[in-house]
Amino acid sequence: MKLTEMPGTDLTFKPLALGTAEFGSAVSEEESFRIIDRFVAAGGTWIDTARVYADWLPGGHGKSEHMVGKWLKKSGIRNQVLISTKGGHPRLETMKVSRLSEAEIRSDAEESLLCLGVDTIDMYWLHRDDESIPVMELLGPLNRLVKEGKIRYFGCSNWRPHRIREAAEAAAAHGVQAFSASQIQWSLADINDGSIEDTTTVELEKEAYELHQQTGLGLFAFTPQAKGFFQKLHAGGPDTLKDTVRRMFYNETNLARIRRVEELAGQLKVSVSSIVLGYLINQPFTVIPVVGASSLAQIEDALPTLEVRLTPSQVNYLERG
Repeated sequence: MKLTEMPGTDLTFKPLALGTAEFGSAVSEEESFRIIDRFVAAGGTWIDTARVYADWLPGGHGKSEHMVGKWLKKSGIRNQVLISTKGGHPRLETMKVSRLSEAEIRSDAEESLLCLGVDTIDMYWLHRDDESIPVMELLGPLNRLVKEGKIRYFGCSNWRPHRIREAAEAAAAHGVQAFSASQIQWSLADINDGSIEDTTTVELEKEAYELHQQTGLGLFAFTPQAKGFFQKLHAGGPDTLKDTVRRMFYNETNLARIRRVEELAGQLKVSVSSIVLGYLINQPFTVIPVVGASSLAQIEDALPTLEVRLTPSQVNYLERG
């Protein structure tokens, strides 16, 4: 597959990112390194992490970034990969209290640089939003980090479309750098209302889709395989679904979609994973699934997606309600 270009930047890469939330904690150093090595060997270049990853574990703060940094040092190929990380996430014990002051944004970014062992971060995400803060009060600190060379580009994660539009308009009016991409929860699976425990998480809905379609803003999709919903249904049926997965995704719409996924997978002679991820990659704007692999087998299953071509009619067929 040809390289994808991030609109408004000089970044080019294959349209698949490696998510590392469990690296250094639930995933051992040895397995983490094996996964990254395999991803890079297949041509993958985008590695995504976050300051908050593993904060939910005792002593877990910064584990993911440290692990990515250790791999970068060992591999010696920093100039061949793109590193993105996220900051400005609330403390887990006080999720309704934002951490988006200039001092907090700067502190998180500088801690990330140290943990990763890099001079600059290719894409820096604001991990959450606080709609009581004017957007220029957030764009200002990010632009200053760009001028200092600490980050190259920045994006927003879990932001709602009207705020992304506000930020784009403010950046244009003040002649400063704007968000280069958005990271949001999206997959082929329809999510059951009220099933997402973290209410600060934003999922892709019609307004957000139209925003990306109209503007061409790049979209990084997290939870792109719906926590393995389609793969588990295909391999073992409903009884193999974890309670959390069943609560989020088990509904008539998705049961109809798994049948169409299996049909297309059979026609194209590819895996269910390739169809589920291919649905995202073959949208009419730049979409990069962030695959959170916790084993070598999972990344092996995802990599063939890079060669899958779905026509617009096949994409529409998959998402039919």
